[in-house]
Amino acid sequence: MSDDGIGADVVGVLTEHIEARFGMSMDQLQAAVTAAPTANLAATDLVKWHGMLLEAQVALDRAEHDLLTVLDTPHPDAEGPTQDLVERVDAAVTARDGRAMYVRWALDPHAAGQQDLAAERRAHNRGTRRYGPAVPTTPPPRPATTAQPGRSAVR
Repeated sequence: MSDDGIGADVVGVLTEHIEARFGMSMDQLQAAVTAAPTANLAATDLVKWHGMLLEAQVALDRAEHDLLTVLDTPHPDAEGPTQDLVERVDAAVTARDGRAMYVRWALDPHAAGQQDLAAERRAHNRGTRRYGPAVPTTPPPRPATTAQPGRSAVR
């Protein structure tokens, strides 16, 4: 649970990294992305995922608060509502951690897949996006003669 501030630390540390990478506060970055969403696709992506990370943290905080409220009752019901709240907290932690992992990956230019993503973004900005090798438009050449069944080409 994030009583000890771990959740806030995760979001805070990632926020600091985003701000350091772009040299501006999240509010400034959000305004820049809103004004020109295609100017820097990496910034746009990080602002989007940072917002989703914040939403996940809020959902986790609410779920933990609701669970603690039930657990503070004299005789919490181990089944039913309490178990549902435990599962809600678990799902909220999973969502928050998954989004944090994506933000951390997106911040690392050397992470696996980042080079391909960077090349795709550059191509998108130039308007020359390619999705893969071109498909051949003619069939491959066939041999001039085909072997007859039951006959050997070598005598």
